[in-house]
Amino acid sequence: MKIGYLNGRRLYYAFLAGGNAVIQDQEYLNKINVYPVPDADTGTNLAATMRSIAEAAVVSRSLKATFRSIADAALAGARGNSGLIFAQFLHSLSDEVPHGTRLTTRSFAESARRAVQSLYKAILTPTEGTMLTVMREWADSLHEHAPRTADFVDLLARSLQVARQSLMNTPKRLSVLAKAGVVDAGAKGFVDFIEGVHHFTRAGKLRKIPQPSPVPVQLEEKIHSFKKPITHRYCTEALLRGERLDLDRIRNIIQSSGDSAIVAGSAEKARFHVHTDSPAGLFARLDEAGEIIQVKVDDMRRQFEASHNRRWPVALVTDSSCDLPPEFLDEHQIHLIPFNLSFGSRLFLDRLTIPPDTFYSLLRTSRVHPQTAQAPLATVQGILTFLSNHYESVILIHLSEKLSGAYAFGRQAAESIKGKKISVINSRNISLSLGLIVRRAAEALAGGSTHDEIVAQAETWIAKTRVWVDVGTMKYLVRGGRVSPMRGLLARLLHVKPLIILDEEGKSAAAAKSFTRDGNMKKIIRHVEDMAARGKVWNTAVVHAQNPSRARAYAEMLEARLGRPPAFVMDVSPVIGVHAGAAAVGVALMLE
Repeated sequence: MKIGYLNGRRLYYAFLAGGNAVIQDQEYLNKINVYPVPDADTGTNLAATMRSIAEAAVVSRSLKATFRSIADAALAGARGNSGLIFAQFLHSLSDEVPHGTRLTTRSFAESARRAVQSLYKAILTPTEGTMLTVMREWADSLHEHAPRTADFVDLLARSLQVARQSLMNTPKRLSVLAKAGVVDAGAKGFVDFIEGVHHFTRAGKLRKIPQPSPVPVQLEEKIHSFKKPITHRYCTEALLRGERLDLDRIRNIIQSSGDSAIVAGSAEKARFHVHTDSPAGLFARLDEAGEIIQVKVDDMRRQFEASHNRRWPVALVTDSSCDLPPEFLDEHQIHLIPFNLSFGSRLFLDRLTIPPDTFYSLLRTSRVHPQTAQAPLATVQGILTFLSNHYESVILIHLSEKLSGAYAFGRQAAESIKGKKISVINSRNISLSLGLIVRRAAEALAGGSTHDEIVAQAETWIAKTRVWVDVGTMKYLVRGGRVSPMRGLLARLLHVKPLIILDEEGKSAAAAKSFTRDGNMKKIIRHVEDMAARGKVWNTAVVHAQNPSRARAYAEMLEARLGRPPAFVMDVSPVIGVHAGAAAVGVALMLE
């Protein structure tokens, strides 16, 4: 069949077909992903971008309006370096296509060529031998052949051959690809997309879209021995909204924060991507640039370890309410799912984009009390899917289900991933006591315990763990809704200092109260001594909310009573500080 023009509906279905081809090929794209970093997620990110188009784009009689809707959907859902490049190309293309209801081969070719030129200007550090090169040579081919054909099927067939050859040439242009023995993963994803569109225009039906064409096998042979160092740890992305965003200022901030920097979009809505070592510092600099939404921060070091250098066959995962020293998390390759934390419209990712000092400063000065929320279900599903593709099995240990919906989301996400061994454990604990449970599991895994052995032992560890929290003030418990205003008022009038525990079900409860902080300390040490008298102590831990001197005092008393120092003393996670408030100190103990 011949297609002499595109209208809004044909365009929409062509994009569905192209996106479907990318989604079908996502595992292979992950496998060959080595540039800009070998974090094995290019396929996942491109697939997420394509799904966003399918779910959010709206068909209009106006071809330009349809293009803009597709571009906006891509920008909102863009993930990763390649996803954002593709989204920016679509934004540029939506600007370039003429008004009207039909698009001819000539006008499409001219618009695509100008869009790629705009794309190069938008990328802060364009690199040849990548998706950009393939897009440029494909668009040049369109421009060359369009004057000689009015048929989109013919035009796409000719330009597809050029795109495929450009893809095969990427290792010749980028040495890191040649060293790994692969083509560029983002470029392969773009060729998949064009193949899907071409097959749709030829067949006319989405269900007839074939599998993406394979790359010759010899290009895969060296990938497993390739290891490229991670120069910046966190792949950081967010969407900025505003009436008149200063894109030049935003670009300068993003570019000075790391590498692989991209800013895409318009003066009303822009998405950025950058690899950086300091997401919190970056977001602090962007604080007044616009409203920050849809924040995503991926730990590329942990992704690289999962895909190329995992130490054990079982992935150990927990949420960011778990307090453990960063050095221990790194040594045992423990994966964290961050909670969302917000002050009004200001959104943060727990630990990643808001350090304790910034959090407590906002806690003291903000007119609104911060809110917390577990990671979205789609985020948890994405993390578990990635890990289950690289590990034999996954163990996810969450904070108490009585305190958050994170455990329920974890179970739901695990059940949605068919054919994978994923165990989700309700720790009935939080913060440092959850940290002791995860630490016990990590050390058991390092000692040779199997997935099933760890899951079987977890219930025993949970039953032998206790936590006590010495709260400095009732104010934050009241503001967070954990304590009624009347009880809080009485406590303040009487100068009551509550002692909070978690009961056997994992619910918070007041265990006792004192009229001084020293009274709380004596009560907690007495609880510790009573528990230690019932069995051998495996370990203890102490956390604090900007109260290091009091935490040290607890640590010294624990060592004096038990003959050994705590396993760790550290700042509590900001997501816990929302409810415990400043000056709180927590003590946890686990028996053998």
